[in-house]
Amino acid sequence: MKADVHPTYRKLMARCACGNEFETRSTASSIHVEVCAQCHPYFTGKQRLMDTAGRVDRFRRKYRTDPAKSEAAKSDSAASEPAKS
Repeated sequence: MKADVHPTYRKLMARCACGNEFETRSTASSIHVEVCAQCHPYFTGKQRLMDTAGRVDRFRRKYRTDPAKSEAAKSDSAASEPAKS
């Protein structure tokens, strides 16, 4: 095997945009991240939940069919079809 083929794996301090620093290991010389566990909404409890019920209601209103119209359409299509012998 060749010597010195693998990069150096060392400990370093990763820095977040919020100012938090944490120790990790990497082959890179430094790591800067935008979001960490200290400032991410999921981990801090400040997560906004989507209103999925509102979306479903909006979809149903957009694509709903009137039961009276659908019954009339069925009876009209049955009357216009020729009788099969």
